[in-house]
Amino acid sequence: MKKRWMDKANDAVGALAANGAAASGAVYGEPAVDVASEPAQPTARPGGARGRGSHSNASGRYERFTKALTDDGWGNLDEAPPPLRTSVIRDASRTIITRNQSPDISFDRSINPYRGCEHGCVYCFARPTHAYLGLSPGLDFESKLYMKPNAAMLLDKELRHPRYEPKVIAMGTNTDPYQPIERSRKITRSILQVLAAHRHPVAIVTKSALVTRDIDIHGPMAERGLAKVALSITTLDRQLARRMEPRAATPERRLDAIKLLSKAGIPTGVMAAPLIPALNDAEIEAILARAAGAGARSAGYIVLRMPLEIKDLFREWLEEHYPDRAAHVLSLIREMRGGKDYDATWGQRMKGKGPYAAQLGLRFRMAARRLGLNELNTTLDVTQFKPPPQVGDQMSFL
Repeated sequence: MKKRWMDKANDAVGALAANGAAASGAVYGEPAVDVASEPAQPTARPGGARGRGSHSNASGRYERFTKALTDDGWGNLDEAPPPLRTSVIRDASRTIITRNQSPDISFDRSINPYRGCEHGCVYCFARPTHAYLGLSPGLDFESKLYMKPNAAMLLDKELRHPRYEPKVIAMGTNTDPYQPIERSRKITRSILQVLAAHRHPVAIVTKSALVTRDIDIHGPMAERGLAKVALSITTLDRQLARRMEPRAATPERRLDAIKLLSKAGIPTGVMAAPLIPALNDAEIEAILARAAGAGARSAGYIVLRMPLEIKDLFREWLEEHYPDRAAHVLSLIREMRGGKDYDATWGQRMKGKGPYAAQLGLRFRMAARRLGLNELNTTLDVTQFKPPPQVGDQMSFL
């Protein structure tokens, strides 16, 4: 049968590769893949792609043309679309520390070893960033990944700059530093090795049990007051987690990771995020209780955020998996966002507003207080920062 899968994103990736982001191999030991030459992916996949969170692959907001699946008269929609493979592209970034001036978050700088995230969390607020690359925030975001193999070298260079002033670096703020690709690429580990050598504080948020692989780095840093880790646990329901976060670690494995990290003396917390009304918000107390029992010392939460393309992707997913409550969930979200799908106002975007949002906040605070969470100071120490000596450095006489 004749197939005509239209996807303008492949041309964009090819152009990016030509400008210095050379294509690399795919994950999971697959042979090297030139992303620009891959078969184009469909705009939508009825029922979703196996092991993926998004159900569609609509063009990003900066594209001149949108794409749509159409029947060409040859029965091209009768057959299943080609398998969706994960591809990895070498990122040509020349700096690694990203800075922000957001007044409602606790850090002003972060590092993202990867762009895109194979965990495939349908609600991920980072999805719209793929539109900057000429790709779709849908399936492209979780299947066309960018890695930064020179991250450690770039970081060392930036930390050695004479005017660099140390503050806590956050990781896991955009895409997960311990997503599946990290198992083989080890870029996050190389970054941590540089931070440890410089005695630079780092705070990590992840959904992956792979974080325990680096306890040999986190542990000694934590002893110096230079590291802390938080595991994001959205739900304890394994089936719901599989639907929302198809390639992330199971809830039980995340709890096991909290236990191992805590046992190693690493300040460990839990993020109940995102809270989605009428879907997982009933689990606030249970999530915090299980995490505290595993050794978590701190906790936080964020209400679902649906900026830009997320609102359509999440609505599509919700109507596919939970059609009986989709309208109710969306209604409650709008109630917390002043009647809109999303409100980006500083101080409100994370928690929402209105009676329902206030109730979620009260429940969280009461549960955290009862469990003794957020009572200990986990502030990291920036005063120990000191770049290690390099070959050729002049030694001090003092």
